[in-house]
Amino acid sequence: MVDFSFELGSFITILDYLGTIAFAVTGATKAIAHQADIFGIIVLATVVGVAGGITRDVIFGRFPNAFSDPIYIGLTVAVGVAMFFLYRRFKSKMETWLVFDAVGLGVFSIIGASIAHQVVGMEFLPMLLGGLITAIGGGILRDVFVREIPIIFVKEVYAVASVIGIVVFYSILSSDIEIQVASIVGIVVTTAIRLLAMKFKWNLPKVRES
Repeated sequence: MVDFSFELGSFITILDYLGTIAFAVTGATKAIAHQADIFGIIVLATVVGVAGGITRDVIFGRFPNAFSDPIYIGLTVAVGVAMFFLYRRFKSKMETWLVFDAVGLGVFSIIGASIAHQVVGMEFLPMLLGGLITAIGGGILRDVFVREIPIIFVKEVYAVASVIGIVVFYSILSSDIEIQVASIVGIVVTTAIRLLAMKFKWNLPKVRES
């Protein structure tokens, strides 16, 4: 039987580290695709890895974790350097890297909602805002930096997957189930929806010009 009795703070920190790594991989990959040098790769990996969390913390009146804990920047720099040297080896498996984006979306959606819950309690809108900002903030900046329309506006189900995962997380938490359990379920739901959206090309409706 799984033991969910470990300290909540440690659990959230571990999730935050995992999400940072996952998103840093997507940032580094995007930089390489646009022929950035090693500095550009590290910068984009760092922006995608920590920007959403920094924005979330500022909004909720917290000193950003990325500034107080050097591990965050250390992780993104390490990912950037690793991707610089290993990208060619894994280039043929680029679809695998999209899994990192899906995992990062799931982890950051729930981590943001969890932190909002810590700050304001069981209030849905702040939890939704916290989760969305954490999940999509870095990705928006990533795409803007390489002069692309942010993926959440044009391609497949992305932000909607985050919203659904946060709703599931909130619903489970409202049932007095431990936050660790709610977090795991929310992450799995968000990640699964995103992966299915990529596989089956699910898209939101768009306006037809003609």
